[in-house]
Amino acid sequence: MNITLNQIMPEPLASINHGENSIWGNKVVLESGKRILLNASSGKGKTTFTTTTIGLRKDYSGSIMYGDRDIKSFSTDDWTDVRTRQVSVVFQDLQLFPKLSVAENLRLKNSLTDTFTEVELKRMLEQLEIDNKWDQECGLLSMGQQQRVAIVRAMAQPYKWLIMDEPYSHLDIANAERCMNMIHERTIEQNAGFVLTTLGDSHGYSFEQELFL
Repeated sequence: MNITLNQIMPEPLASINHGENSIWGNKVVLESGKRILLNASSGKGKTTFTTTTIGLRKDYSGSIMYGDRDIKSFSTDDWTDVRTRQVSVVFQDLQLFPKLSVAENLRLKNSLTDTFTEVELKRMLEQLEIDNKWDQECGLLSMGQQQRVAIVRAMAQPYKWLIMDEPYSHLDIANAERCMNMIHERTIEQNAGFVLTTLGDSHGYSFEQELFL
């Protein structure tokens, strides 16, 4: 599924000068299966890109197409299907339930599609060296630990696109690499694509396309 941004300009960013190669105000196609780096300095709209592309914001001109459909035409049921089976997100603010344990946060997401067994979820946490946090409340974890939980949670559904808004901002190089390896493997398994927004760090990964804001 290609995602096409046709002359998108979010209202809060309309008064800012954008470069000729910015995705804002131009036509950009996120091609199915591509691993894409979205590079921008602070204030250029990385989070706005994320929330607009997945239909949480509607204050923009232009059109966003999923395949041949404009997302402004989507019904509530359409968005339920998209966000459950087609597009997964790691939000910058993570959106974990702080009073629930790591296990409860993961079970809630995974129960929508029964994507993984509990053993597999624990194995993913182990791969990111946080398996000992299974019963810990998410709100008591460090930000780096919470980011890793949010990444595992995003994996726990089918997706054609994974959109990640600065998911490694509190991780060291080794932990970012572990996360990148997991994301790569899971994405390749599904013949899917992903977009990772960043302040400029490629995290040692060879992306197929680089876009700018």
